[in-house]
Amino acid sequence: MQEMIRIPTVLYRGGTSKAVFLKENDLPKDTAQRDKIICAIFGSPDKRQIDGLGGADLLTSKLAIIGPPSRPDADIDYTFGQVDINSPTIYYGAVCGNVSAAVGPYAIDEGFVRPTEPVTTVRIHCTNNKRIIVAEVPVAGNRVKVSGDFAIDGVPGTGAKIVLNWSDMVGANTGALLPTGNAKDVLDVEGVGKITASIVDVGNPGVFVMASDMGLKGTESPDEIDADEELLKKSDAIARAAIAKINKFALLTYVAPSTEYKNYVTGETVKSDQSDFLVRMIFLGKTHKTFAASMINCCGTAAMIPGTVVNDAAVPDLVKRDCVRMGHPSGIADLEGIEIVNTQSGIDVKKILVYRTARRLMEGYAFVRSDVL
Repeated sequence: MQEMIRIPTVLYRGGTSKAVFLKENDLPKDTAQRDKIICAIFGSPDKRQIDGLGGADLLTSKLAIIGPPSRPDADIDYTFGQVDINSPTIYYGAVCGNVSAAVGPYAIDEGFVRPTEPVTTVRIHCTNNKRIIVAEVPVAGNRVKVSGDFAIDGVPGTGAKIVLNWSDMVGANTGALLPTGNAKDVLDVEGVGKITASIVDVGNPGVFVMASDMGLKGTESPDEIDADEELLKKSDAIARAAIAKINKFALLTYVAPSTEYKNYVTGETVKSDQSDFLVRMIFLGKTHKTFAASMINCCGTAAMIPGTVVNDAAVPDLVKRDCVRMGHPSGIADLEGIEIVNTQSGIDVKKILVYRTARRLMEGYAFVRSDVL
């Protein structure tokens, strides 16, 4: 028996994240064996992931499994996985919006979708929640276009703008934009007490809490928040209380009125008039260094709903605009082209657009020791 198994692999940056892309047909059908191989590719468990392709950071230990579409209205199947750094575990319960930005380019360049200039539309079936993300990918010379003048905070330089429409992701996990039917809920949190929160479901369910309710300003850096172990424990308890209420995984974000703060990456000052409110997201026990694209969609939509905690933190009259600007640790995240209509049956979200860039970084083979199986 050969000592090493080789697996075709592509490494992509999607938005502010980086992911290993693998084809479904190149992996074992048995999920336990599949996940053993994937963990070995990443070098998990190991806090440095030194024996694999993982980047020893939550934003770079991400996985995309790609396959032919399993439903007729899609061009491709996409399964997202968050590969844990310190244990042999892969979390498939959430969606990554940043990695989603690279799925359309991958589908075109790998031949799943025929390229059409100047823009190719790719309908991505996200198997994690069985919903569709519609990507509009710039194309030139029958190849995905990489160069452009569009910039996103948290990524150096500029690139070609990829448009992602997340409107089908509304209520993807719970069946409703507001899973509890309320713009606000009071959670009884063990070790914390009663906390007012808004629970909103777009892509991934989000739990939004006013930063001041936990003694935060909303301007803190990830390092400052992560140094407070008691705060992280309480944050986990808040998320668990929301999860118990909706019986689904949920991500916690603290929000605060906009004010001046320092960019975590560049050290430059982000002025108060550059954002509509501030966000600090807790993800798997750590503070997100930017803001997850799935939460850009969820939090931006929540901001447009009167009565939510996010709307309370936002600048006045935000609902009269179609753009939401969120100040995260590394800059500003924009949600544009959001269209919400109030109907007799409730809130109808017609369109949610988020703009990202993506780039293929490496292609070749990942090598895994045969004895992992």
